[in-house]
Amino acid sequence: MLYFFVDDDADDQEIFGLAISEVEPDAACVFANDGIEALDKLKDKSFMPAGIFIDLNMPKMNGSECLTEIRKIKRLDPVPVFMYSTSSDPRVMEECRRLGAADFIVKPPGLKALTDRLTRVIQDNELYGGHS
Repeated sequence: MLYFFVDDDADDQEIFGLAISEVEPDAACVFANDGIEALDKLKDKSFMPAGIFIDLNMPKMNGSECLTEIRKIKRLDPVPVFMYSTSSDPRVMEECRRLGAADFIVKPPGLKALTDRLTRVIQDNELYGGHS
């Protein structure tokens, strides 16, 4: 499995990578530091992640803008996109879902909580057995 995580915080990238490896030991995680870098990577037609996780608050291009641009790329239609943020504002969550997010993950406090949440997200969205 290949996952794509877009976040400008190196610590969040490291924690997310550790959590994904706990959930799925054979998984790989590719990182981008902002929405512009993410879209550049996604332009490569050979790059097809099983799931995309995007931080909401980033410089250059925020997560909502990145999500909007990803949803314009037809070959990525089957790939679920998850927003990832410290915000738990229901209006923000609803707006992200309206823009095409599969789900909204409020950043949990700590690796164990994130691992538990990612396990549920991956199982609920049937990402096991998806793209490799």
